Amino acid sequence: MTSVQIFTNLVHRSFAYYACRTIKRALFWLALLVFALWAAFPFYWMFTTSLRPDRELYSRNVTLLPQDLTLNHYHIEFTRYLYVNRLSNSLIVASATALATLAISCLAAFSITRLRYPGRSTLARSILLVYLIPSSLLFIPTYTIMSRVNLNNNLLGLALTYLSFTVPFCTWMLMGYFKTIPLDLEEAAMIDGCTRFQSFTKVLLPLALPAIAASGIFSFTLAWNEFLYALVFITDSKLQTLPVGLSSHIQADIYMWGPLMAGSVMASVPIVLIYILAQRVLVQGMLAGAVRG
Repeated sequence: MTSVQIFTNLVHRSFAYYACRTIKRALFWLALLVFALWAAFPFYWMFTTSLRPDRELYSRNVTLLPQDLTLNHYHIEFTRYLYVNRLSNSLIVASATALATLAISCLAAFSITRLRYPGRSTLARSILLVYLIPSSLLFIPTYTIMSRVNLNNNLLGLALTYLSFTVPFCTWMLMGYFKTIPLDLEEAAMIDGCTRFQSFTKVLLPLALPAIAASGIFSFTLAWNEFLYALVFITDSKLQTLPVGLSSHIQADIYMWGPLMAGSVMASVPIVLIYILAQRVLVQGMLAGAVRG
């Protein structure tokens, strides 16, 4: 075989390799684009529906792009459905739930993974079993308890009930992350003069920032979207959260689609902002852990 033939074979093989690689990349990005469009379409439809006038909403010929735009549904949502009041209620309940969950879960996970005492493994398994119990089975006994301590129809009582299913999951998740952090780092800090609690706050918590951020986001999102407990425990319309408020747009077989979609769009904005901001927190926590490790 001559050098020209060898060179020609190498060219053909290289071309076939790069052509196959290009096709694979094109198919991958095409599949990713299809999935992104499929996932984003409900949000697009919700947003465009909130901007359509009533005559277009209930028309038989509905197009993908709205023919006319109106902000009347947003005005109705603010003036008639107490959106601002319910937004503040949801923020109070979700924030209180997230903060209390992080405080309890961090201490519980630290206790189970770092301290030695009888029944520690049994306690860890029981935490997971408690989380596996459906929340729909717990709201009746929880309602009875809250009624006896006069925390019904109260935002604080609602936040406390959410801890029954946010704390077990977050504790279990933080336990797994704490186990990946070497114990030698805390022991070195205690040799340098730190107490056990100081080593927990100055060494363990900064390294576990990604898991703590994920736990906080989970708790906040769950409390923000929860409907059943908020419907059962809150009877005053001024104390209702956003999910319960959005359900008031449906009366018998009448659906107020315009205000319902407008309220849904505004209710999703805080969650989207939290997830965007949380990305920076996750990256900073990973970098801090890498540098200190």
